[in-house]
Amino acid sequence: MKTQVNFKIDKDVKKQAQKRAKEIGLSLSSVVNATLKKFAKTGELELYPEERITPRLEKLVLEARKDYKEGKSSSFDNVEDLIKHLKL
Repeated sequence: MKTQVNFKIDKDVKKQAQKRAKEIGLSLSSVVNATLKKFAKTGELELYPEERITPRLEKLVLEARKDYKEGKSSSFDNVEDLIKHLKL
């Protein structure tokens, strides 16, 4: 069963959050739901993550996004096909 929650948020924060969510293929609602589920389960609220993305990882993510947009990435139905593709 779903329920609706209404709250006020800064307009610019909402726009930026929607943009970030879209970049990773999620809706803002999905991000909020995931955050609330984690909080409900653990009682923890992570405001400032201690671990930050490294420049190397950020570069890899940007390359992967570019490849995806250009149709250069592949998808797999199972781990075995991925391993074959990677020739491991």
